[in-house]
Amino acid sequence: MMNRRHFLLTAGAGLTVRTAGAAALDDEPLYPWADGVKIAPVSPVAGRHSIHSYYLANPESPDGRRVLFFTSTHPAGYVGEVRMIERATGRETVLAENVHTEDAHRVACQQWLAGGRLAAYHEVVDRRWRVVVVDVETLEKTVVAEDRQLGYGRPDGDLLPLYGCHWNPGPHRDLYVWDAATRQVRTALGIGSVEAQHGEWMAKEFSGKPVSIFFPVLSPDRRRVFFKLAAGNGGDDYMAKNASHRQGLVCFDLESGRMKWFRAQWGHPGWYPDSRRIFEMGNVIFDTDEPATRYTKLRQVPALRGSHPSISPDGRLMVTDGITESLGGPVGEWGVLVADLRGGRWVMIDRFDQTRGAKSWRRNDPHPAFSADGRRIYFNVSDGPHTRLMVAEVAA
Repeated sequence: MMNRRHFLLTAGAGLTVRTAGAAALDDEPLYPWADGVKIAPVSPVAGRHSIHSYYLANPESPDGRRVLFFTSTHPAGYVGEVRMIERATGRETVLAENVHTEDAHRVACQQWLAGGRLAAYHEVVDRRWRVVVVDVETLEKTVVAEDRQLGYGRPDGDLLPLYGCHWNPGPHRDLYVWDAATRQVRTALGIGSVEAQHGEWMAKEFSGKPVSIFFPVLSPDRRRVFFKLAAGNGGDDYMAKNASHRQGLVCFDLESGRMKWFRAQWGHPGWYPDSRRIFEMGNVIFDTDEPATRYTKLRQVPALRGSHPSISPDGRLMVTDGITESLGGPVGEWGVLVADLRGGRWVMIDRFDQTRGAKSWRRNDPHPAFSADGRRIYFNVSDGPHTRLMVAEVAA
């Protein structure tokens, strides 16, 4: 394994650390990440992959007690178990076993729901996809939808966004929502409404093929959702990069029933805590209340290739991953970078080889995500025979 190296940079000159009391340090949200960060595996169990699902999903429960993750002894990492681990004791509970997924990139899209009372995941059984919800205390499972896959909801809310299989959605081309309060699935947005507003672009982009809503992500206030669009190539081969053509970024308001914003490209978007702005790879910031795709950029922070950026719950910091070659790193090295959203100041909290780990056809990336209190960052590392879920934590 590579030696781990910590770097601190501020527009090339280093971070100015203020020591004139707590008030000064409060004005430097990056300061705790500049020194004394502890990095360790979430689980000490060896001989298996351990993977959290995505940069859009905090794997830590809302009360901070547990971490949700996927484990696998399969070389490719996409068949395994959905588990949770008690942070204080290390005790693990299997929520679902023999779970077959699409790849090791997002594994089962496992995520918390209903304040941590439930966990959701998707799987394929006999070539038929389904979304399952588990009560984490009783371990009772409920299949909430079939022939659908799982987007990303909010751990403190009840809504779970769903969509049809992007390579062959059949009749399920709309945006669906399962509500933990009512235990019902409803159609939140029909694809026809998207076509009515963006049909000309869709016809050109997707060569006239039938298009479906794909990969919806709920905003922090649970009032908006962004998603991309997909035109499948049919059949049942979902383990292929060309299984569908996927593009576009649409923001839809669930309360008003109005589409708020559109962009013709999809990168790696994530919500700001204000549920209005979207932060995109390249350190670009979009305001979905603006009718056009005008944007601003985060100043003097490296825009790493391959990055998956997300924002801290208090809206003061960003974390992202990316290939470090532009910063002088060797081929195959990735890093996890934290930056002050005021611009300029940033710190690389970890750098590692990412060429090994799960041998999935779609490889796993680090996908860093903050905990709800902003004191921990979870990310996947593939520097050895197994991909491992790590946690970086600032000093108390």
